[in-house]
Amino acid sequence: MSPILVRPVREQLEHDRVIRLLQAKYKRKFEVAINPGMEQSAPVGGPTPWYPDLVLQSAEKSRRLLGVVEVETTESVNHLEAMSQWAAFARLRVPFHLYVPAGCIDSARRLCEDLQIPAAEMWAYSAFGDQMRFTLVQKTAQAADGRKTAAPVPPAAAPKPAAAPRKTAPSRTRTAAPARRAPAAAAARRKPSATKSKGAPVRAVKSTRKAAARPTRSASKRR
Repeated sequence: MSPILVRPVREQLEHDRVIRLLQAKYKRKFEVAINPGMEQSAPVGGPTPWYPDLVLQSAEKSRRLLGVVEVETTESVNHLEAMSQWAAFARLRVPFHLYVPAGCIDSARRLCEDLQIPAAEMWAYSAFGDQMRFTLVQKTAQAADGRKTAAPVPPAAAPKPAAAPRKTAPSRTRTAAPARRAPAAAAARRKPSATKSKGAPVRAVKSTRKAAARPTRSASKRR
């Protein structure tokens, strides 16, 4: 529990309930120690230790610190809580996970941005009867030592192989154009030769007619 905040009884019960549900959730990957209510059994940091709601440790004997989780309620999402606790947990160089009520997401984001608190994961929780639902609303790639790492490129950002067929389209038009022009060029070349061949017999006929007309005129004179 926060040393600077006294929650209403109803919110404190809901807060401790969320802590135990998260303990069962993170127990699949980590050794989990919790500090519900006024308990202070799992300290982190130093020389003045802090007591986050959940402490995630490795399964080895060394119990190396791998992450911390803080659960907030409507009353505890404020500037003073963020500046004192969230900022301290973010400086531990391990992933810091923050759980807030669904109606406080915008306020929590704004506080993290204003105070430059890098939350590795931010979750929203809401109660539906006896069930508690958790929704991941923000995630930042972060290594175990607290350094940010580049997120992998999504498959949708990869270039689409749609430009290959467009390059082949101009080559088809260029190869088809000479084939269409060939018959027209051949026809143009044949026409002059045909006119010349037809014109030659006409001239020969005219010359023979002139030669045939000349004897007739001389014969008429003799008569």
